[in-house]
Amino acid sequence: MHPMLPIPTKSNIFSEDLESEERDSHKRVCSKGLFAGQTCKKVPLKETTSLILTKNSKGKKMINEYVKERKISRGSYGKVALYRNSKDGTPYAIKTVCKSRLRKVRVTQSESAMENVYREVSILKRLDHPNIVNLFEVIDDQNADHLYMVLEYVEGNPISNISQNDEKTARSYFKDIIAGLIYLHSHNIVHGDIKPANLLLTRNGRVKIGDFSFSQAFEDENDELRRCPGTLALTPPECYLDTVYHGKAVDTWAIGVTLYYIVVGCFPFLADNFPETYHQIVNSPLSLPEELDPELKDLLQGLLCKDPIQRIRLDVAAEHPWVTDERAVD
Repeated sequence: MHPMLPIPTKSNIFSEDLESEERDSHKRVCSKGLFAGQTCKKVPLKETTSLILTKNSKGKKMINEYVKERKISRGSYGKVALYRNSKDGTPYAIKTVCKSRLRKVRVTQSESAMENVYREVSILKRLDHPNIVNLFEVIDDQNADHLYMVLEYVEGNPISNISQNDEKTARSYFKDIIAGLIYLHSHNIVHGDIKPANLLLTRNGRVKIGDFSFSQAFEDENDELRRCPGTLALTPPECYLDTVYHGKAVDTWAIGVTLYYIVVGCFPFLADNFPETYHQIVNSPLSLPEELDPELKDLLQGLLCKDPIQRIRLDVAAEHPWVTDERAVD
């Protein structure tokens, strides 16, 4: 039941019927909930349907007007590289996904991983918040096997690369993360994979939420989900015990695990294998270092409450005494 899915090594172009099916799914996502004629972006997303792959005079790969500089990372759905706009020098992180590969990966009986990508685009194209990585352009040529997402480049490390932090720094990071997450929830979006590796630090110390591969949009207040989200060590107990669970509560648990990681330097529930990790998440009590601030302990206990009904809400967590402690203000 591990939530991360591998990408097959072989690929082939699926039929036009399947591609049409994915496009129809994309349109259905855009017509519901958040996407019913509503947009939050100040500058509309640029949607490009023609692709030109070339090299510049120095032999560097180019995607349309973007020149590749170096690789950044590789994930389960694709790879990310640093590109620079040849016209104005602006750096971007471009995420490349192989459409034929992801059409072969089934995330449910009725959905492929490629539909997840289209959903991610549909969600990001309408968001505009200082604590969320911005999507500027999508390049999707129907005659090409790759789709490109031109994203804001965050020149810094993910929180997962940062060693244990003091409480003042942790508080600053937490405020940014919770601000971005409250914004998402207010627009009927569940992130589904909040974790240190998906939280990027700018050079000025601001946190931006990235990687919306597991995100879901929902209608009204009905945030019920049936698909196991995200990453094992950050998955809450109810995802293993119930067939239906609530996405907002899942994100809340994940932000609790992330805050614990930021201040303690490790995950609260993690073993060498899946069964032991599962057992810890579902059954083991939360262990907190004695030296932690009592208010921080109280917040962590609220965020990591195993009962999702009793788990603290994000709006309440944002006003928690540890978060609003004015002694931490310079």
